[in-house]
Amino acid sequence: MTFKAVAIDIDGTITYSDRRIDCKAVTALRSLQVPVVIATGNVLCVARAVAKLLGTGAMVIAENGGVVECGKVESDTSHMKECMDALEILKEHFSLERLDPEARITEIGLRRNFDTKEAMNLLGKDAPVDIVDTGFAIHIKSKKINKGTGLKRIAKMMGLDVRDFVAIGDSPNDIEMIKAAGLGVAVGNAHPELKKVAGMVTRGEHGAGVEEVLGELKRRGEIK
Repeated sequence: MTFKAVAIDIDGTITYSDRRIDCKAVTALRSLQVPVVIATGNVLCVARAVAKLLGTGAMVIAENGGVVECGKVESDTSHMKECMDALEILKEHFSLERLDPEARITEIGLRRNFDTKEAMNLLGKDAPVDIVDTGFAIHIKSKKINKGTGLKRIAKMMGLDVRDFVAIGDSPNDIEMIKAAGLGVAVGNAHPELKKVAGMVTRGEHGAGVEEVLGELKRRGEIK
C-alpha cells in the first residue's frame, strides 16, 4: 500500500518529555512529499504555530479532534456544556486549574494535579465525557470526539480516505487516530495502551522513532 499523508502528534512524539522539539522528527517530516497533518490536544493557535515551525502547511487537528483546519476551520462545540457540567462536579472535590480557557472551545484542559481515575469514578461510567491524561495535560472531552473523528473529518476535507494516512503518536489520546489510520505507529516511548493497538512500534523514542518509521516506509516504497 502507498500512503498519501501523515498525521502526527506533537507532545511526546516529535518532542521530548520537556517539550523540546526533537530535530530528527523535523528533518524526517520535512523530507516527505506527502501532506503532514499535525494532530494535537492543544489549541488551534498552538497547532498552527507548530505546523508553521515544522514547515508542514496549515493542516491541523486540534483539541483532540474538536477542531480541524484545512483551508477552513471546522469545530464541534456542541458538547461543551457536558464538559462544563463535569468540571463543576469535579471542582467540588479537587482544586483545578484550567489551561487556555479563552482559546479552548470544544473541551476543557486542566493542570495535571489530580487523580483521573478518581475523577472518572466521581462522574460515573455513564458520563458523556472522558477524562484523558496525555502526560502533559488532563482533558475533559466528549466521548464522541477524539483524534480519530478529527482524522476522518480532515481526510474528507483533503479528498482522502482515512486509510490513506500513516498516524504516529505516543499517548492514550492518540488511540482512536492510530486505529482509524491505514497504519498506526507508536513511538518507542509510547504509553503501553497505545502500543497494544498500534500496527507498528518503533525501537527509537520520540523523534528517533518518527525518523525510523518514515525511513522504513520510504525504503519499502510505501510513502514519498
